[in-house]
Amino acid sequence: MIAAREHFPKLTPAEYLEWEEQQELRYEYIDGEIYAMTGGTLNHSEIGGNFYYLLKTHLGGSGCRVLNSDAKVQIAESNDYVYPDISVTCDERDRSATKFISHPCTIVEVLSPSTKAYDRWEKFNLYRRSDILQDYVLVDTDQVEIALYSKNDRGKWEITRYVAGDIVELKSINLTFSIEQVFEGIVFAPELES
Repeated sequence: MIAAREHFPKLTPAEYLEWEEQQELRYEYIDGEIYAMTGGTLNHSEIGGNFYYLLKTHLGGSGCRVLNSDAKVQIAESNDYVYPDISVTCDERDRSATKFISHPCTIVEVLSPSTKAYDRWEKFNLYRRSDILQDYVLVDTDQVEIALYSKNDRGKWEITRYVAGDIVELKSINLTFSIEQVFEGIVFAPELES
């Protein structure tokens, strides 16, 4: 999803939560600033749906919650709130949450041209504050490619890039799958010749 900064007066976290409940659109809240969430492309939507289905099918009956882009996530150790494309929480503290989760183990962002850099750097820097988060997945919409940031046993983040023909492994939820499952049915725009 694409975030566009809105020109609102700074709100406290409590004011933001109360205000957003009355809005028709979704808004992220970072460092007191409000950002409107806008729609994405058809590929963005279908890739997100494919990935969500994969996760939901795998985790059915496990007690874990698989949430789509309508679910708000509170960034650990902060009063920031974002809407990832997909989040997974297996933490007991999130089981009865009704407004937002705070302890995701896996987050998936489907990249848009306008948010690629933000998702790779700024948003990842927000997410990695969490002690619980183990896998941060960035899915390309222009080609068959996934970048997986995984926290190793020493608490350091490592990146693995997957391309066509690869098998992806999400250790946080004990899931292995073919990358083609995420890109099933996707039609990429033809490259323009220079």
